Amino acid sequence: MSTRAGQALRYDEAVRVRGLSKTYPPVKGRRGTPGTSEVRATDQVNLQVRGGEVFGLLGPNGAGKSTLVRQLTGLLRPDSGSVEILGHDIVRHPERAARILAYLGQESSALDELTVALAVETTARLRGLDARQARDERDAVLDELELGPLAGRPLTRLSGGQRRLACVAAALVGDRPLLVLDEPTTGMDPVARRAVWSAVDRRRAERGTTVLLVTHNVIEAETVLDRVAVLDRGRVIACDTPSGLKERVSGEVRVELVWRERAPLEVPEVAVLRERATESGRRWTLRLAPEEARAAVATVTGGAAFAALDDFTLATPSLEDVYLALGGAARQGLVRG
Repeated sequence: MSTRAGQALRYDEAVRVRGLSKTYPPVKGRRGTPGTSEVRATDQVNLQVRGGEVFGLLGPNGAGKSTLVRQLTGLLRPDSGSVEILGHDIVRHPERAARILAYLGQESSALDELTVALAVETTARLRGLDARQARDERDAVLDELELGPLAGRPLTRLSGGQRRLACVAAALVGDRPLLVLDEPTTGMDPVARRAVWSAVDRRRAERGTTVLLVTHNVIEAETVLDRVAVLDRGRVIACDTPSGLKERVSGEVRVELVWRERAPLEVPEVAVLRERATESGRRWTLRLAPEEARAAVATVTGGAAFAALDDFTLATPSLEDVYLALGGAARQGLVRG
């Protein structure tokens, strides 16, 4: 058994967070006038991540996900609270984080001037591998993520998705027991996304790697996570498996209506539906009880409303529906993929 797998199995809780809080001072208004009130980026956060699991932080932009991760990785000191990773106190000893985890942030510009191959190899050397080991891991991960054809190109000359994939490759080298990935697949095509999650899953299966994933992509969350914490305004408002969270709204049906040009509000039944809908352009999304969903479908597929309808779908609840049901503030902040 590798040291890495041994570490993951030794600690039932790979990550333990207790009472973590971070407040930013109010921003001054123009010409020194009073600004907004102070911002609680994280507010008494408690989390436990088990060894070997893929754990997600889900929430809209501004929910506090990235601030929380920066505190977990030792890059930002909290105002109060504790962070333990594999038994190490990261608040008191933030320098230890770099030795036990690999962090992929939203912005990874330090490697931009290097070629893909050199960026991955350099990262491996910085994580303690000798020259031969670094080259071997470089070649293996480039092959694993199908980056061989791009190996000689600087990151600055890649597309956004290709550059992100190269940064993922750098994060995967060096044999770290914890991977912290902040929106890792942003801008990637479906083929690249599958390659990333296959590589992550392989490390978990073979080495006991623990993965902490930050995302606002609910489809990604539902398909790759063992458990997920939903954040809103710096607080954890729910934490469970994806299926466990969806059980909270299991008695509902999601109805999506897409209108050709505009909704026929002159039809009284459609005007009533609008009061229950979340609107995004021509698309309406409603969460309804089953009998209400049947009535809504009958309304829009019969009579005058049907001529204005472009498409409609019925679906079981998603994690997005869970978030809305929990009263998340930024209702349009989550995406479906």
